[in-house]
Amino acid sequence: MTEDVTAPNGAPSPAAPQVRMQVLAQYVRDMSFENMVARKGLAGGDVQPDIEVAVSLDARKRAAEHQYDIVMKFKVTSKNKVNSEILFLLELEYGGTFHVEGIPEAQLHPFLLIECPRILFPFVRRIISDVTRDGGFPPLNVDQVDFMALYRQEMARRAQAAAAPAAATPN
Repeated sequence: MTEDVTAPNGAPSPAAPQVRMQVLAQYVRDMSFENMVARKGLAGGDVQPDIEVAVSLDARKRAAEHQYDIVMKFKVTSKNKVNSEILFLLELEYGGTFHVEGIPEAQLHPFLLIECPRILFPFVRRIISDVTRDGGFPPLNVDQVDFMALYRQEMARRAQAAAAPAAATPN
């Protein structure tokens, strides 16, 4: 993805940095699928699945210049609404290595945790669908994740956690 910035007269602006982003690699870092129905058997025939999906993100700078590792962690739990027994549990860590340059330092962190996961998400969705289908359940098509909202929630949580110890300290 390259973005050209132009001056008001339409000529390229020499001072504006060019944004460059490239996916260098994608990979499954870790995956686990447990089919509790097959392991334990069902206690009764009434099954009403309730799906919970938890998502967390991590970004780390690599030793190479302008390279970053992004890891998305998904935990998908399916419980029976009738008796709260777990039907299956899927944990997936999916990573991507990105080359990113031309992003101002102040915007780099949100860029890495919003834009990079957006690119990786369709691959994660496909893996989750295939694994649940191959595991004996209907394919689970995970809803689209709002990575911007997820980022904002995490930043608010961090700000609150940082403020809590300061408020608890006596003056």
